[in-house]
Amino acid sequence: MDLPIIFHPDYVAPLPPGHRFPMQKFGLLCEMLLRERVIVRSQLHQPELPPDEWIELVHHPDYVQAYCGGTLDPKAQRRIGLPWTPALANRTRIAVGGAILTAKLALSKGLACNTAGGTHHAFPGYGSGFCIFNDIAIAAKVVRHLGLAEKILIVDLDVHQGDATAVIFQDEPNVFTFDLHCQGNFPARKQSGDRDVPLPVGMEDDEYLQTLAEYLPDLLAEFRPDLVIYDAGVDPHIDDRLGKLALTDSGLWRREMQVLSTCVGMGYPVAGIIGGGYCDDMESLVYRHSLLHRAASEVYCQYRL
Repeated sequence: MDLPIIFHPDYVAPLPPGHRFPMQKFGLLCEMLLRERVIVRSQLHQPELPPDEWIELVHHPDYVQAYCGGTLDPKAQRRIGLPWTPALANRTRIAVGGAILTAKLALSKGLACNTAGGTHHAFPGYGSGFCIFNDIAIAAKVVRHLGLAEKILIVDLDVHQGDATAVIFQDEPNVFTFDLHCQGNFPARKQSGDRDVPLPVGMEDDEYLQTLAEYLPDLLAEFRPDLVIYDAGVDPHIDDRLGKLALTDSGLWRREMQVLSTCVGMGYPVAGIIGGGYCDDMESLVYRHSLLHRAASEVYCQYRL
């Protein structure tokens, strides 16, 4: 069996002219992986719409129904930063289904990767920072709800702190949040996760990777999770317009190999989710996101999963 990849067909919701959220990157990522033969079509798994009950394991029912039904008030929509459309509401739910499927396949195969996801700024009662429903938190809740896993480690390496994820799991000892983020970046008000590591603006490859190595192996050994959910945001890149760190393409590649080989090598399955990335050069951005899947393909073969 080959590395399972969760894809999102036609994942492009219509946005107003000039809107700079790079939603088209999801479909382009899958196209690049196929075109460059990183994966083949037989590896692709398409998610389904999850039941509202699963989304409501994290989010308040009133918020879920208001967003899905298009009745969310304008202030709440502005806080999200994305205009509501029926297509976006549908694809938002499918993205949650993708995270859940990624987690399930990781538990059965040892490693699986999504071509979307990472909406870690969505709180139980509202969305923010381009995040509507918190797919990471929902996936963690669902696999525990289904009895597929008990202890889950969330490794969030997006450049922005996963503030909502931290709040959601503050009182859940069986879900541990590890967050390496840029201190001088969004959100202005940081939340308290289980292990937060704020980084100075401008940190480069070697220091970043050394910092990661100081924490990850020990966390795995101490917590011993049944599943690792990895938010592999590429916005720590030096050319990311919302980043403020200074990682290179090489640094991101080394990071993905470091995280995946450390986790899988110690016997812990990993569900990889692409996280944030913001760049006007779409081809470069999609390539950075593809590094997760390229590294995962190597690790999957190396460990004969």
